[in-house]
Amino acid sequence: MNLETVLDVEHYSDALFSFKTTRGPDIRSFKAGQFTMIGMADDDILRAYSIASAPNEAHLEFLSIKVPGGPLTERLKDIQVGDQIEVGDRPTGTLVLDNLKPGKRLWCVATGTGLAPFLSIIRDRHTFERFEQVIVTHTVRATQELAYADLLSSLPIIYYPTVTREPFQTPGRITERIDSGALWSDLDLSPWSIVEDRVMICGSPEFNKDLRSRLEGLGFTHGTNRAPGEFVQERAFVMQRAG
Repeated sequence: MNLETVLDVEHYSDALFSFKTTRGPDIRSFKAGQFTMIGMADDDILRAYSIASAPNEAHLEFLSIKVPGGPLTERLKDIQVGDQIEVGDRPTGTLVLDNLKPGKRLWCVATGTGLAPFLSIIRDRHTFERFEQVIVTHTVRATQELAYADLLSSLPIIYYPTVTREPFQTPGRITERIDSGALWSDLDLSPWSIVEDRVMICGSPEFNKDLRSRLEGLGFTHGTNRAPGEFVQERAFVMQRAG
């Protein structure tokens, strides 16, 4: 673990914020989509956080929820510019492009802070060398939680946000819009094809399980570090440092 200095903090709502830190020389190169461990400098609690910044950037960026009573986020939400936090120096994870077979379209399907690894992926030029089209869907409860909407709208991707608890032009869960056909008609695209489409999933455990089941029902296989497939999902974990 390294001590890194907080460079910037942005609060989107009572439940969501992002922050940037320095990136010391001990933090090795990472692949877009990987995660690392975060903790307070004077505490033993660590949590897995996907890196939202691109691999070539000089800083590190993270997206976080605020969990009432959470042993880490109760303190992390109050960090200020100039504070120091612990950041793991060995990023890892399976939500990377190397674990996908070649395809035409890349789908990054996120709920909540599951957007974070995709922010790294769509900021990485190698993504656009591998895929002709990149589509990012982001499902949140309230419009305030549509973090990075301006950035996502400015990139050469298709950005498709949905909101579940407020009026919005594309309301509801992404799975509901898939089932109703609204997603495909809105984007003027055909439903997922195992030949052309590659899907990356990052959200709640229930959401990940649901979408994985749907994709496997279509014949898609889950990609791993050993064998690439037609879709991947992250299995980030929570750990507590001994001592």
